Amino acid sequence: IQHKAIPIVLDGKDIIGIAQTGTGKTYAFGIPMIQKLAQSEGRGLILVPTRELAIQVAEALSKIANSFGIKIAVLIGGAPIYLQISNLRRGPRIIIATPGRAIDHLKQRTLELNDIKMFVLDEADRMLDMGFAPQIEKILQFMNKDRQTLLFSATIPEKIVNIAAKHMKLPINVEIARSGSVVEKI
Repeated sequence: IQHKAIPIVLDGKDIIGIAQTGTGKTYAFGIPMIQKLAQSEGRGLILVPTRELAIQVAEALSKIANSFGIKIAVLIGGAPIYLQISNLRRGPRIIIATPGRAIDHLKQRTLELNDIKMFVLDEADRMLDMGFAPQIEKILQFMNKDRQTLLFSATIPEKIVNIAAKHMKLPINVEIARSGSVVEKI
């Protein structure tokens, strides 16, 4: 997925990346996000379905982002919101959040999304299975329409196709292996 997706993302195109769990989707969007943010203004927002995935994505991307002086903030439920507000005040360029906590920050006006240049919906199929579609729609209302949208998933249910049609600009579909299959030796 990285080999096929990274050039497309660097080219500024919207993408729907479908790949098995365990194939490295995080770096498929994370590496080009860091590279583009290192070369321009704006920020990136990565929405994930769970706290555990948010922490995992942050750990993976921090290894690269730190080299470029790019700060990351993680906004998740179950963690003290005052620490997250403090981290947001430090000007992170990448925000990794669960939908519920992102909305909490938007309501408290501790999070602005008008300068988001890249928006990633990671594990999109799981997010929709968990009922996050209304929260995702709400979060998208706070963002500028002039952004790059990246959608990554293990499967491509009809709800994902609907989100893509509504919020993406001519997305390129990149599918590695069969939709919904799992890597053999994960």
